[in-house]
Amino acid sequence: MERLQNVILHVATYSHSSGGTHPSQSHSTLGASSLLSPSLMPLVVDRKMWVGLLLVLLWEAKSQPASRPNIVLLMADDLGIGDLGCYGNQTLRTPNIDRLAGAGVKLTQHLAASPLCTPSRAAFMTGRYPIRLGMASHSRMGVYLFTASSGGLPTSEVTFARLMREQGYATALIGKWHLGINCYNTTDFCHHPLRHGFDYFYGFPMTNLRDCKPGSGSVFSKAYWRLVFFPWQILGVTVLTLAVLRFLRLIHVPIWVFIALFLLVGLIVSPFLCFFHYFRPLNCFLMRNYEIRQQPVSFENLTQRMTLEATRFIRRNTEKPFLLFLSYLQVHTALFSSKDFANKSRHGLYGDAVEEMDWSIGQVLNVLDELGLADNTLVYFTSDQGAHVEEVTSKGEMHGGSNGIYKGGKANNWEGGIRIPGILRWPRVIQTGLEIDEPTSNMDIFPTVVKLAGASPPQDRVIDGRDLMPLLQGKSHRSAHEFLFHYCNAHLNAVRWHPLHSKSIWKTFYFTPNFTPEGANGCFATHVCLCFGKYITHHDPPLLFDLSSDPQETNPLTPATEPRYHDILRAMQAAADDHTRSLQKVPNQLSMWNFFWKPWLQLCCPLASSSLPCQCDREKQGQSMSN
Repeated sequence: MERLQNVILHVATYSHSSGGTHPSQSHSTLGASSLLSPSLMPLVVDRKMWVGLLLVLLWEAKSQPASRPNIVLLMADDLGIGDLGCYGNQTLRTPNIDRLAGAGVKLTQHLAASPLCTPSRAAFMTGRYPIRLGMASHSRMGVYLFTASSGGLPTSEVTFARLMREQGYATALIGKWHLGINCYNTTDFCHHPLRHGFDYFYGFPMTNLRDCKPGSGSVFSKAYWRLVFFPWQILGVTVLTLAVLRFLRLIHVPIWVFIALFLLVGLIVSPFLCFFHYFRPLNCFLMRNYEIRQQPVSFENLTQRMTLEATRFIRRNTEKPFLLFLSYLQVHTALFSSKDFANKSRHGLYGDAVEEMDWSIGQVLNVLDELGLADNTLVYFTSDQGAHVEEVTSKGEMHGGSNGIYKGGKANNWEGGIRIPGILRWPRVIQTGLEIDEPTSNMDIFPTVVKLAGASPPQDRVIDGRDLMPLLQGKSHRSAHEFLFHYCNAHLNAVRWHPLHSKSIWKTFYFTPNFTPEGANGCFATHVCLCFGKYITHHDPPLLFDLSSDPQETNPLTPATEPRYHDILRAMQAAADDHTRSLQKVPNQLSMWNFFWKPWLQLCCPLASSSLPCQCDREKQGQSMSN
């Protein structure tokens, strides 16, 4: 009411001073109005004042950002920054993502907090480096591979979904989670999305893998070769040699030796055959809230089903603010697409999957337009990390994406592994058609959306993300990040520094992965780059690059080429030391114990729903009932 009174007085002053009323009358009118109660003040406003008041209010309504906007977060999986038309790709068709970029802001130095799925998503949800959460591995495995692992996003962590739900938002996660399910038994759901602030969940509790789709190979093929096939060959040669020697009567080999060797072969092979047979139903299933809907998952029209769930959620919540996190399975292998998109792109299965995801994003944008919600909705599109360049099939087909001009990819901290798409649109609130080349992080989404929702970030912990709105609205032209820290699992790998009053962006590496074969742009021998031992090269002094002039990271600087070389390294080391001191010891959620499969945590469909254990299809049943 106080604001309305001020507007009325402003309009009254303007109306009387602009002609039509004698100056002496304006004083008496204002004097009288100042004595009136707020409920009687509008009575003194004449017709011209009402017109002026209406114009001012309309102008203010148009110029003021809407409070508590809807939030739609769209995240691809393993999508490269070079896969999109708006980032320079000329052969993949992504018209809807390009349309989003054209109507909003495109971040060209947007960075994942980690180059791997699980830690990157944990940082995205909480605005904190994965190392602070215990979501950075100290071993070889940096992500979860089993739904019956006991690790996951700690219940002590606060997600943006939780804070926004407390502010009255409807919250939903559609798609990939990959941050754990249970801790101690099959009913505690301690890491489940519904325990982290989401009202509704429909999707994959783990991640899509080659093993989830029959005929797409296995992520365990190298392990199978080393642990099964090679020992089996040795045992086979041993049995054959002994049999020949026994046949030639050169040595006497008791029959029990052969029986023992055959049993040993069976002992080695049988567990792995069971593992490969049951991995798919035990780990690749679809859930709605706490219920298993489809086990194992069917990829038939899966993107359409998730898109329908997303648009239905929007339609259900037109009368209240909502948060929708649509987390796509594309384009992580196994690649898939529906019949409408199969064999339609110029990039095989990978291109088909990208173009189907783009279609899905278009459906979401269209529903926002149809319901008149677009102007009051902040839409954000990104990927969890860079493209997986080592994804090549046994037939030589490329199943990974493009990181554009940038070196490396998923699982390493060269720019190709961490520089990701970052597109934001909020009509009439943030700028349109703008490119921002300042360093930003996917952790920045946490404080940005939390503040827009009217909530406050928790004060009892370090929040590493920064509010993006000043940058997006043009109120600031510099990133709020002076330093950013890049981890390879739990090891501090690189530091980025954007000094004040400088256009330079320095990046220093303490170690780098050894690409294999030599001269390749990835670690093809191990399928992903690793962070320890013979797989890396340590650098003392650290490698130093200026990304503002060398974004491809091809020319390390030296004291001869950069006079401030030692000063720059000292400043970056001091920042790294300060950052390290801010870390607190927390339980390791990716320890070997938390990583490995535990039968008592395995979720399965009830036996009553299928003649086979851990197999059901309530999705098909639901469709037949609706028909």
